[in-house]
Amino acid sequence: MAALSLTSDITNLKKRVGTYNEVLKNTEVYRDLWKSSFKEELIRQLSEVIKDCKLTARVDLIEQMENLEAVVFNLGETKSGMYKRVSDSIQRDLIKHNGSLIYQQLFNGKILVLIQYPYIEGIGNPRPPHTISVYRPDSIKSSFVIRHLETFFTEISNWEDLVNDEPQKRIGFDLNFGGPGGQSNQ
Repeated sequence: MAALSLTSDITNLKKRVGTYNEVLKNTEVYRDLWKSSFKEELIRQLSEVIKDCKLTARVDLIEQMENLEAVVFNLGETKSGMYKRVSDSIQRDLIKHNGSLIYQQLFNGKILVLIQYPYIEGIGNPRPPHTISVYRPDSIKSSFVIRHLETFFTEISNWEDLVNDEPQKRIGFDLNFGGPGGQSNQ
């Protein structure tokens, strides 16, 4: 059996260990950036957009887990306009969640930006969130936030102005008329 030459074989390992240590250091830097400036600046920018565009929206800060926080641009909840008649004098409104743009801090300090689509409670399942991208907190500039909001409002508008391009999804028909047999759910 040949003797191992650790000096020549360990060079690549040392590079990988160096990369690993750099990644760990970056995680701390990104977390510090979130706490020291990014989070508050993002809240300020999103709040300014709400004011400037005269939107019915709010900015929520989710802080249950340290270093896994989120800033959420939330369009809130409303009555959907649909309801179930409980009796002649009582109705149970279905709640519509209007969608949100989420900046979620990841375990490594990077920021996941995603869209949570609107949905109506009790009508199907919510559509899975759409990931815009993952960023280092120091790389997200004001112009990115505006672009994210533009993408968000395009996606939300498309949802509101539904064109059923997914034929396997039935929207409402089965709920109102009992499906192919025409049986009522009442």
